[in-house]
Amino acid sequence: QLQLVESGGGLVQPGGSLRLSCAASGFTLDYYTIGWFRQAPGKEREGVSCISSSDGSTYYADSVKGRFTISRDNAKNTVYLQMNSLQPEDTAVYYCAADRLTECGLGFDPSDYWGQGTQVTVSS
Repeated sequence: QLQLVESGGGLVQPGGSLRLSCAASGFTLDYYTIGWFRQAPGKEREGVSCISSSDGSTYYADSVKGRFTISRDNAKNTVYLQMNSLQPEDTAVYYCAADRLTECGLGFDPSDYWGQGTQVTVSS
């Protein structure tokens, strides 16, 4: 079965950290641009970050720049999102998604695969 599975979400206090994982099964992530998105209740989906398959170039939304870091481990077929200095406004369901043809950048809109999401809650 071809799928992406996110993990690593949870409840964390403001200022804390979490590392999200996006693992692929049934296909190889090497050839895909991978993005992280989030959606909070009552808000539109927001592109958080992405990483290119070709040269590893990355993009970050202004809201997370300097706090979040995306990385990929092709040997483990997994992409990570390290989230530091988390704030209550980071609370959302986080999704990863993959696209073989679309390059990473503002407006990255993947269509090949989406994960089921993992909840991140930042609260004291």
